[in-house]
Amino acid sequence: MFKGTDLLEFIKTFSSDDDCLEYIADLKWPTNNYRCKKCGHNNYCKGKKNFSRRCTKCKYDESPTSGTMFERIGFDLLRAFHIIYAMSVRKKGISSYEIENEFSLTQDTCWNFRNKVQSVMKSSENHPLKGRVDIDEFFVGGPEEGKRGRSHGKKKLIIVALEILPDGKFGRSYMRHIKEASAKEFRQFFNAHICQHANIRTDNWASYGSLKDEYENIEQIDSDKGNNFYEIHIQIMNFKGWLRGIHHHCSKTFMQGYLDEYCFRYNRRNSLDTIFHKMLDRMVNGIKPKIISAIKVD
Repeated sequence: MFKGTDLLEFIKTFSSDDDCLEYIADLKWPTNNYRCKKCGHNNYCKGKKNFSRRCTKCKYDESPTSGTMFERIGFDLLRAFHIIYAMSVRKKGISSYEIENEFSLTQDTCWNFRNKVQSVMKSSENHPLKGRVDIDEFFVGGPEEGKRGRSHGKKKLIIVALEILPDGKFGRSYMRHIKEASAKEFRQFFNAHICQHANIRTDNWASYGSLKDEYENIEQIDSDKGNNFYEIHIQIMNFKGWLRGIHHHCSKTFMQGYLDEYCFRYNRRNSLDTIFHKMLDRMVNGIKPKIISAIKVD
């Protein structure tokens, strides 16, 4: 497993396409975990191409990139690894325009691959927020004439949750693009990211109050123009500053991808040495979603 944030060490480890292909093969087929996707046989020999594996029963030859998000990307793996490294390790990531300039790729290619990488930064929903959790909404987009309060028009409405640790420091955070500030939209977000026993603080918006039957520890207080939610407004300002400074603009269609990217890096800010490996694992093996236990019915 590659660990660290040292660019020179990264360049030393991944200096050719074969280095990248070997790493993908190790992620795809851990020790004693080969299974032919054609016939299900679990014995193999060396395939025709570098690091491919051939089933000893049906003779199917499988490439390490087959069935992964590296399949048919349209450019070399070494560039792909560098882009993923920049998106994961750099504090502010990298825009598609920067990728175009740094790696000599077309804008469409950069945009499509960056969007693909963003898709694996989506939350697995396996780590709900606990303890004290502050929740609020905010808009992305400039002011519009005649649109006030939670009437958002063309602006993007975002709900955000921030975990406040006992020592006052910030824990994890999640954000979601929602259509409206309704109990239905809030409930979906709560169910995905908030522990039912968390001590939740929100403002006095009525839709939060309707969730008290499911989340009994909801405390609603006056926002006082954000002064009573100082911590979460720092998080909101940081996100807006990142979006404006690096990406400048984002449409509603792709808004969730940028929220996922921001939260993915933010939630791993104390473990940046393994974030690149985590990204590659997701690119190869996908995201392992939340496991919902079966409920026994008498």
